[in-house]
Amino acid sequence: MLVDSFGRVATDLRVSLTDRCNLRCAYCMPPEGLDWLPKPDLLTADEIIRLVRIGVERLGITEVRFTGGEPLLRRELVEIVAATTALLPRPQVSLTTNGIGLSRLAEPLARAGLDRVNVSLDTLDRDVFVRLAHRDRLGDVLDGLMAADGAGLRPVKVNTVLMRDINQHEAVPLLRYCLERGYELRFIEQMPLDAQHGWRREDMVTADEILGLLKDAFDLTEDDPRERGSAPAEMFLVNGGPDRVGVIGSVTRPFCGACDRVRITADGQVRNCLFATEESDLRTALRAGAPDDELAERWTAAVRGKRAGHGIDDPSFLQPARPMSAIGG
Repeated sequence: MLVDSFGRVATDLRVSLTDRCNLRCAYCMPPEGLDWLPKPDLLTADEIIRLVRIGVERLGITEVRFTGGEPLLRRELVEIVAATTALLPRPQVSLTTNGIGLSRLAEPLARAGLDRVNVSLDTLDRDVFVRLAHRDRLGDVLDGLMAADGAGLRPVKVNTVLMRDINQHEAVPLLRYCLERGYELRFIEQMPLDAQHGWRREDMVTADEILGLLKDAFDLTEDDPRERGSAPAEMFLVNGGPDRVGVIGSVTRPFCGACDRVRITADGQVRNCLFATEESDLRTALRAGAPDDELAERWTAAVRGKRAGHGIDDPSFLQPARPMSAIGG
């Protein structure tokens, strides 16, 4: 098992399939984009599948989420999902995406066994979308959400980052939109993971502010906290339920003590925390012919050194050198 020195067990694996993205969201990367990883540095589909298999069969991984960058840009995505859902014991398999291209891929992914998707949607206003993402693709995202729901990838979850003076006024319209369509909305505090290193705490719309905005229009009651487990979102019943909305207060309401996640980057590095400043290289050993036992031990050692928390409030906190697009969400 992947156990750290504080007794937390990592069972939720996030695998980045690429650092590339077809949007330029302001909280992630600059409008001109980034220097992408050279293709030879990326794990091949076979290498990804092997590492996921080791995680599931040997290390107790029960959930696998494929991320990016934008994972829909990975040509072998359907193949990778199918190989993962064929593993025994079968893990739960999900995908975090910006939704562009999902209208085309939702059905093939569902046939491959994908259980559900998380789709990023920060606004319903086309002009605001262009301002945030520097691309005019809102219609494609909305079409992708509908396609995912139609393909049975339920519950379709929507991730929203509110930014001060840009889209915070859309909290209520976004929740209404999702409630009307049966999507599950989660608001996420903006985190210090932008490539520009321009994040400032005072610019962030906090979990308390988000709940305040929502309570102006809805009756929110806290869902049974026992149901949360290690999930990052605090869940609230909307108008008595059964509809729910989530708030992920990664900065102001950290959940590090219950964290069960571990990450593998697109170039084969283990990250034991989203905000880790160090990584552990699996790719070199993998390509040198290391057996499964050795790779499992390297992975176990990487998780063992996980810190107690992300330390954002500590004066010594350093933002990771890699932005979110290169880490994987």
